Amino acid sequence: MTYFLAILCVVGIASGQLLFKMSAKSLQDTGSLLHPQTASIIFLALALYGLTTIAWIWVLQKLELGKAYPLMALAFVLVPVGSHFVFGERFSVQYFIGILILITGILVTTRS
Repeated sequence: MTYFLAILCVVGIASGQLLFKMSAKSLQDTGSLLHPQTASIIFLALALYGLTTIAWIWVLQKLELGKAYPLMALAFVLVPVGSHFVFGERFSVQYFIGILILITGILVTTRS
């Protein structure tokens, strides 16, 4: 259950990053942080970050930091994958090789 919640925290952080990028695009389009579209996306991103932080604190009560923190590296996988699907960003083959190395490192560290 604790690892599941830790993974949910990583998904929340990654989703928050995508929302921050959406708010940046909205700010560029609207020209104002106070525009309802921009403000609502920023609010949603900050709320998600806040809830994720509270959940992460709970995770850290249950797991050693050395076991939990490597899972946060999954955000380096999820954010670019999400940006590909949400924003149409493209990545090179070398990038995906790096992702495989990163995932391998996460597996090694969490199973040690």
